[in-house]
Amino acid sequence: MKFVNEPSLDLTILMPCRNEEGAVGISVAEALSFIRENGLLAEVLVIDNNSTDLSVQEALKAGAVTEHEGKKGYGAALIKGISLSKGKVIIFGDCDTTYDFYDLNGFYEPLKTKKYDIMIGNRLNKNAQKGAMKVSHLVGVKVLSWLGRLRYGTDVSDFHCGLRGLTRQAAQCMELKAAGMEFATEFIGEAVKKGLSIGQTDIVLRKSRAPRRSKLKPVTDAIRHLRLMFGR
Repeated sequence: MKFVNEPSLDLTILMPCRNEEGAVGISVAEALSFIRENGLLAEVLVIDNNSTDLSVQEALKAGAVTEHEGKKGYGAALIKGISLSKGKVIIFGDCDTTYDFYDLNGFYEPLKTKKYDIMIGNRLNKNAQKGAMKVSHLVGVKVLSWLGRLRYGTDVSDFHCGLRGLTRQAAQCMELKAAGMEFATEFIGEAVKKGLSIGQTDIVLRKSRAPRRSKLKPVTDAIRHLRLMFGR
């Protein structure tokens, strides 16, 4: 992956965003609190992916830097954001308030010290808030993660956790192309292919604090993940 900017900051906290009005401001505020309390030179970078609400204005008001990615898709927004990031460490996650951007030490410290090249969050624990994940979604995540472990020979528990991070050096050697939700699987597959070390940390999955409609398309997204893993 090629970067547009030089690594002038300690950290980039990256958030892909499409119609997250009422949530993105909360996520940005949490991220900025983490940055301030740890004395970091850092940015919160929100990549707008064709929002039709006031997400961009809300993110700017909360203190984020915003950029636009016109190509629709979760992966497309993240690839654009990683390429624009200025941090030596990049942590990214969904800005729908389901992830706690104030509690990032489990990601930042192992990456800053280069203990790991990649950090993946694990939502599959007993700490998830009630109602944070539908049972059907949970079953799908477990099945696809099991298949992912078989395919790539890795011990990653939760292949689809949206909160994860990597060092700038790791990003530079990865070839990330997937525009959709299958980016989550491609990200791990590329890390394994390139021989990067992967760490995991349990996180608390929260129920969204803002009214929202899920952007997941369970059947279509599952097929995309399977095609990426096992060929078209």
